[in-house]
Amino acid sequence: MLVSAFVLIKVGEKDLFAISDKLLSYDGITEVHVVAGEYDIVAVVRVPDNTSLSKLLTEQVVHTPGILSTKTLISLQSQATFDLDEVFSGRS
Repeated sequence: MLVSAFVLIKVGEKDLFAISDKLLSYDGITEVHVVAGEYDIVAVVRVPDNTSLSKLLTEQVVHTPGILSTKTLISLQSQATFDLDEVFSGRS
């Protein structure tokens, strides 16, 4: 079962699209949304386990140029109209 998380991101420089492109280059980040409100970007993460999530956040995301702060929301349960595990595990 995959671990899903939503990373709320505040940026200092407003080149949101360059930062979004960089975030999408990291394994485990499946979507990036530029949003209005308190945060600037929401990154959707799907990784195999909590260790992978921790490494992604602490070794890559927080060191991305332009990112000031993050808040991570870990999904406890997901509902979808499709099989999330099948779609994001690379199986057909």
